[in-house]
Amino acid sequence: MKYMLLIQAGAVDAQGGAAGCEVSDWIAYDKSVRDAGIHVSGESLADLVTATTVRVSEDGERTVTDGPFAESREVLGGFYVIDVPDLDTALDWAARCPGSRGTGAVVVRPIADFGV
Repeated sequence: MKYMLLIQAGAVDAQGGAAGCEVSDWIAYDKSVRDAGIHVSGESLADLVTATTVRVSEDGERTVTDGPFAESREVLGGFYVIDVPDLDTALDWAARCPGSRGTGAVVVRPIADFGV
């Protein structure tokens, strides 16, 4: 079953990375996911200031604004999609992720399968 691991940073460092995580931590984690044969896809997102939000009103009018302006302190930093046998295994991989340390968190969501 496929699961998305949404990496939420509770705080970012001066370079926009997850506080308390070194690049080497991410490289090692990425290698372990790939070596385990469970990697489907994954990306790190660019700095939050590059984000643009699009909203469409009920009458079809589009509004585009800079940034996400989320009401949350957490920032979506990236994601992995993994293919593992069950939720417990996905949770184990989420706990290994450097983004789950300190003020960070990894949200685990199953990928919907519509059989198409």
